[in-house]
Amino acid sequence: MPYYRSVGRIPRKRHTQFRRPDGGLYAEELMGAEGFTADSALLYHEHLPTAIVNSQPYAGPPETRTPNLPLKPRHLRTHELDFPGLDPHGEAGKGSTAEVDPITGRRPLLANSDVRLSYCAAGAPSPLYRNATGDECVYIENGTARFESVFGGFELGQGDYLIVPASTTYRLVPTGVPPLRTYVIEATGHIGPARRYLTARGQFTEHSPYCERDLRGPVEPLRADVEDCEDVEVLVRHRQGWTRLTYAHHPFDVVGWDGCLYPYAVNVADFEPLTGRVHQPPPVHQIFEGPNFVVCNFVPRKVDYHPLAIPVPYNHANVDSDEVMFYCAGSYAARSGSGIGQGSISLHPAGFTHGPQPGSVERALGVEHVDELAVMVDTFRPLDLCDAGLACEDAGYAWTWAGRHLSRPAAADQTG
Repeated sequence: MPYYRSVGRIPRKRHTQFRRPDGGLYAEELMGAEGFTADSALLYHEHLPTAIVNSQPYAGPPETRTPNLPLKPRHLRTHELDFPGLDPHGEAGKGSTAEVDPITGRRPLLANSDVRLSYCAAGAPSPLYRNATGDECVYIENGTARFESVFGGFELGQGDYLIVPASTTYRLVPTGVPPLRTYVIEATGHIGPARRYLTARGQFTEHSPYCERDLRGPVEPLRADVEDCEDVEVLVRHRQGWTRLTYAHHPFDVVGWDGCLYPYAVNVADFEPLTGRVHQPPPVHQIFEGPNFVVCNFVPRKVDYHPLAIPVPYNHANVDSDEVMFYCAGSYAARSGSGIGQGSISLHPAGFTHGPQPGSVERALGVEHVDELAVMVDTFRPLDLCDAGLACEDAGYAWTWAGRHLSRPAAADQTG
């Protein structure tokens, strides 16, 4: 995080005695990144945060990865995953999204060793959860939720990005009419603002498209209904798999904390787009970066104002990266005629040249404003497809640039 925050009660000096009203000591917990050489936070608990009474293996959501072979662009229709019983072959099961929670209900779509991209339509509160493999970036496509954590809580709504540091114990509670639709970017490292937006001391620069005023974090501890809670379960995703830990006391017993490592939210509407006389390259749309990937967003904006400008992307080859676009709202003119709609995800892999659909360039001439909203993830290692991604794939998408939309792969694809 780029700046310091203090919440609740803390002692004047860190690592000194801080006593409860009964005379006992509060228990310190230092959460520190990169071997305690980077950002950290110091939390003060009523009870020992180390006090576990049980540890059991937990069968987390299954994840099978399939290489993108033969190489081709993909279109995933995420809203087809609303049925919680949808199996890898696309068979819909019983139940409804109201029975799914936004943590264990995540459906992995695309993944590599750096990042996993998942989708979830949920209506039930999640269990307490901790991702020990890396930071999470949760984008709210639709709906509202309450984020609750050891740091405190805050409300989330449509268009919010939620950044959760690795090993934060938290839960998500849908608060509106289901489904709460979330697009989840899970890193095997840390996610933060693009480094070029920050000064050497961590302040957002003047050329950054968003700043500290746009970030929302916890403002008070979250301690409701936890005093008498014992034997509390927390699901932990870690580098060896999943575990269910049982704690002697509820982890939401923090009376105060301070530091530069904590969860926060920023809304996509607060991202100020950078435009130019001619079409701007994707890096101007960047909002976050992670290990071997970046996150960008394409928001409603005025477009290129050169008298001969072409306001849609030029054909381009991903020489070093796979490009994943999640279409959240609005009308995406460059994709017209491809079958792309709200909730669609496109994968344009390295080695494939892609660009606007046939006819899009001509239709865009003279356009002064675009009404589009999309979240893009560019990875610098190839992405595999997971079962849920294959289950909701539009198999004819790859051929739409040729003016075709086949329901089955072409013969050349079958022999490739």
